[in-house]
Amino acid sequence: MIKKYMNKQLLIQLFMIALGCSIYAFSLDKISIPNRLADGGISGIALLLRYWFNINPGLSTLILNIPLIIIGYRFMGKRLLALTMWGTACLSFFLWFWLHISIINQINLNHDLFISGVLAGLFSGFGIGLVFKYGGTTGGTDIIARILDLKLGVPIGKSLLALDAFVLTISLTYLDIEHMMYTLLASFVLARITDYVQEGSYAAKGLLIISDKNMEIAKMIDLQLDRGYTFLNAEGGYNLTPKKVIYCVVSPREISNVRNLILKIDPHAFVSIIDVHEALGQGFSFERKKHHIIFKD
Repeated sequence: MIKKYMNKQLLIQLFMIALGCSIYAFSLDKISIPNRLADGGISGIALLLRYWFNINPGLSTLILNIPLIIIGYRFMGKRLLALTMWGTACLSFFLWFWLHISIINQINLNHDLFISGVLAGLFSGFGIGLVFKYGGTTGGTDIIARILDLKLGVPIGKSLLALDAFVLTISLTYLDIEHMMYTLLASFVLARITDYVQEGSYAAKGLLIISDKNMEIAKMIDLQLDRGYTFLNAEGGYNLTPKKVIYCVVSPREISNVRNLILKIDPHAFVSIIDVHEALGQGFSFERKKHHIIFKD
């Protein structure tokens, strides 16, 4: 049973990485190249080689990724390396595929560079975000970004933006400053969308509630909002008295209800609200509980 589940998860993982690579390659071939927008990382270098020597980006991307994959082997382990090789192969294939497919021609944007930059960033960021969310990379500077994320905790979007800026500077050899600025716009949108997709599309809010009436507040959170909660043991910093901190996660639209609930019970309660990029479990990734918790005084 476990083996069957693992095989299913792996197939989903491989499919989503391939889908992400397809979307990213589509953005490059159908939006960036026709509108003379550059790109960062290895893809940007592949575009440089295309403009300088008319080399197919699919072929140059595959060749340029070989040394980076070797470097990545030392840091990423066999599983992540295998997924990276799959992502690299998929990206190279789809770069070739979308460049030669005649079913879909370039997207007609009337060469509006602003719209082109935003769309390129949206498509590319969504594609790369999918690849990272499912544990892969598209090779190239994505490998470096993944290593920085694993070893130093640097957000992948920020690493990609810095690496892209370096490659884009070289791209000034064939781009004018106007196209370069809109390419930077695309890179900024790409970085934001990549982090958004990777961190999770469901934004939730976490609350840390410190109150002397913690049991009353907890009961009302359960009864009125149908949300679970956890008591965290804490200690007051001034007089070192033991305290119980309520931790719960709610949807953004429930924040005002929680505020009003707490205000009615304890106007002096201390509440800290934090962003939760992804929430898994009851009430978020599967059905909420049907019955309330039975409380004992």
